[in-house]
Amino acid sequence: MLTPDKLERINFLAKKSKQEGLSTEEAAEQKELREEYLKNVRTSFQNRLHSLTIIDPEGNDVTPEKLKESKKSQKNIKH
Repeated sequence: MLTPDKLERINFLAKKSKQEGLSTEEAAEQKELREEYLKNVRTSFQNRLHSLTIIDPEGNDVTPEKLKESKKSQKNIKH
């Protein structure tokens, strides 16, 4: 998870970019912060998906095979 300071900096740079433009250093910093933010979002989303099990009205597990395989490979990486 990103720190509140980093989120604040992302927002500041976005606002400054719209208002007056960014220096080369600021643009590079913005790109790096955005990449870190997106990496965190993707990881969070993937963890959320791995916690899902889909059950049909009859109580059968109908979780897609691709998700089941992804869960198994993720467990193998962690252990």
